[in-house]
Amino acid sequence: MKDAQTIREFAPAKLNLYLHVTGRRGDGYHDLDSLVAFASVGDEIILKPASAFSFAVIGPQAAALAHEDVEGNLAVKAARSLAALVGRDLDVALTLTKNLPVASGIGGGSSDAAAALRALARYWQLPPDDPRIEKAAALHGQDVPVCLNTDNNVYMTASGTMPAPRLPRADIVLVNPNKGLPTPAVYQEYRRGGDAFSPLSHLSSTPAGVPELADALKLRSNDLYAPACRLMPEIGDIVTAIAATPGCLLARMSGSGATCFGIYADAASAGAAAAQLRAANPDWWCEAGIVNEAAPIVAG
Repeated sequence: MKDAQTIREFAPAKLNLYLHVTGRRGDGYHDLDSLVAFASVGDEIILKPASAFSFAVIGPQAAALAHEDVEGNLAVKAARSLAALVGRDLDVALTLTKNLPVASGIGGGSSDAAAALRALARYWQLPPDDPRIEKAAALHGQDVPVCLNTDNNVYMTASGTMPAPRLPRADIVLVNPNKGLPTPAVYQEYRRGGDAFSPLSHLSSTPAGVPELADALKLRSNDLYAPACRLMPEIGDIVTAIAATPGCLLARMSGSGATCFGIYADAASAGAAAAQLRAANPDWWCEAGIVNEAAPIVAG
């Protein structure tokens, strides 16, 4: 019989549909303009009451985290931050089912941390708008607050996040070469390329459908693509392979890489493309899914 106190939270992949680097701050970090969407492909956090805190990682991508110090995991750091802010003992067992590749440009660690915060908030019966949840998220990077609410599209900008238009539901394929690509290395390579900044480029209107969404995104780009390809040429091969599949409307890298995505007009095209890409490249991680649809409701 299922434990009535078990809480499950989905941690979706975060896609940067476009990503422009708009400037560089005095502290060395870069300002971004990026349109974010969340996918139906992701990890899962499972929370169970316990007498003492524990954290375990299972799932197909768990091996990549096997040698990581538990206390270094972003989900654990976020959980401890919220416990401190609300003055509660962290009396839970957290299990992370790791389905997404690690260091892959789709916000896996940040989404896991946000899912852990949502699970704890439910367990401790905190209101969803309790400011301590947002405060705990903000202590662990810009992406964790973005991943707290995965039902809506948002813009990431130099001044924080902004609401974005509700985009049409789109079928996608995600592909990764099963290799991690550290974000700091990509930005370092970007700086070596000359810091050519791009303008802010929010959508001028809400796309009516998936073809219109793809056309709007084609007018924008991912400024980290070229430096990422210099570090990992397989990324270019993946984008080319996705673009060559029947029905692909757009192929692009997400975030700082190395995961790339294709947008398709329908689920049949996306499913066929994923099967084709897996057959031709068995070493790649490849999943079909959906973006711009409310995150799945996980019972518990």
